[in-house]
Amino acid sequence: MTTPTAPPGATTDWTPRPGGAPWLRQVAAQASMESRLMLRNGEQLLLAVVIPVIVLVGAVQASDRVDLDLDGRAIDVFTPGVLALAVMSTAFTSLAIATGFERRYGVIKRLGSSPLPRSGLLAGKVGALVLVEALQVVVISGVALLMGWDPAGGAGAVVGAVLAVLLGTAAFAALGLFLAGALRAEATLAAANLVYLLLMAGGAVVLPASAYGSFGDVVGWLPSGALGEAMREALVEGAVAPVALLTLLGWAVVGTVLTARTFKWE
Repeated sequence: MTTPTAPPGATTDWTPRPGGAPWLRQVAAQASMESRLMLRNGEQLLLAVVIPVIVLVGAVQASDRVDLDLDGRAIDVFTPGVLALAVMSTAFTSLAIATGFERRYGVIKRLGSSPLPRSGLLAGKVGALVLVEALQVVVISGVALLMGWDPAGGAGAVVGAVLAVLLGTAAFAALGLFLAGALRAEATLAAANLVYLLLMAGGAVVLPASAYGSFGDVVGWLPSGALGEAMREALVEGAVAPVALLTLLGWAVVGTVLTARTFKWE
């Protein structure tokens, strides 16, 4: 019997090499899957795009009938706040609800036994949030521009807005994962929606803290108030808001510590 020979130029090393794909490729695949699942879900799409657009249009229209003490045109003041609201809806509410039900149905447990490490799973979820938030920014900014929005320009506006989105995402994602890991899926659904509504109405995210009177100094330290203030400072004043950004960083650290201590994979 003759031994088969390899074609010229072909390798003769047929040794199996089991293992996962490179870490970055795994994260990219996980982020892509997470973002598609989020956008296919009607409830998540409602939170991500529809509600923020309705809030923007409604707030601008209502400002003509309600005497609000705003430091500028309504569209210029409300748009940064609605962009902050969109970040909160995706990074906190959508992430908490999705992760809670993934725990309930054993999805996260199965992913934990796959070649995807825990760091890759977390990075994939954060990557999906960034992709969805980019879509939110495009849609909401497009609607606002059609309504006459005139955002501040310059490096300060860009740097301030980018830092606000990144730190806001980190803070709310950490808090959302803490909620999803500590509560049952149904309780997470109820709590995440309740917190979202409370922060939207009274957390100084859409309206500036000055609109809350004596409570303004308190709500400004909430993650919602800090994110709203950082976005307004960037897109209205064209500057970076160091206190608000440090507040978001503090919430991100607190949320991360709580999540690391309490999160259960099943």
